[in-house]
Order: sequence, then C-alpha cells, then structure tokens
Amino acid sequence: MPTVVERLCEAINHHDPDAMVGCFHPDYRSEQPSHPNRGFGGKDQVHKNWSGMFESFPDLEARVLRQSVEGDVVWNEWLWSATDLQMTGVTIMGIREGRIAWARLYMEPVEQAGQDIDEAMRTITVQDREDERREDEG
Repeated sequence: MPTVVERLCEAINHHDPDAMVGCFHPDYRSEQPSHPNRGFGGKDQVHKNWSGMFESFPDLEARVLRQSVEGDVVWNEWLWSATDLQMTGVTIMGIREGRIAWARLYMEPVEQAGQDIDEAMRTITVQDREDERREDEG
C-alpha cells in the first residue's frame, strides 16, 4: 500500500483531521462523479468534512479492503464503519509529491434493506419508465 494511503487510513482511524490534511497536496481536487455537485477543491474542505464525520461518528473506522496501483494512480476499495454508518466504495487517487493531488470518490452508504436485483433492474430499465409515463398520461 502506498505510504500516503497508509497515513490517510491511520489518520482516519485516529480521528485526526490535521493529520489527514497533511496527506493532501495543496492543489487537491475532489470529484464525486455519482454526485457532481459535491466536488470541491482544497484541503480546508477536507478538514471540514472529516471533522464533521469524526464528531458524528466517534467510533468510525476505515479499512482498505483491496488496492491496485498503476504509476501515480491508486485504486482503493474502502469500508468505513461506525455505529449507525456503513459505507463502501472505491476511491481513485492521483499521487503527486507523496500526497493525494486528486481523487474520484464512489462511496455510498450500505443499503441493508434496499431493492433486490430484479427491483433495481425494473427501476432503471426503459420498461419501468414507460410504465410510469403511461400512468402519468392515464
């Protein structure tokens, strides 16, 4: 595991937003492609976000489940867990000068009681949308 990801995971598990900020390049840029309005730039927002997480979830723990490194890009599969919170997903991070320069986050809350695969497919398929359109017109 790249040293900066080890430091990041350790900072999360010690609930230390100052140590976390030290893992990020001054020009850090965050994107969340599934939630485009959540993108931001800068380390101050990292500090603000994670300070709120640590306050809300005092038993928060992070684990890197799997990782792949290619050049200066690191893919991590994460599990973030706490009482009343479980999130899983992937982060893709660009490393520059030993710090995280950019990241694309695909982290989502775990849905224990969510749709099964058939319901999920009906939700996203054209047939389901056509049924809804007919109901609206009827």
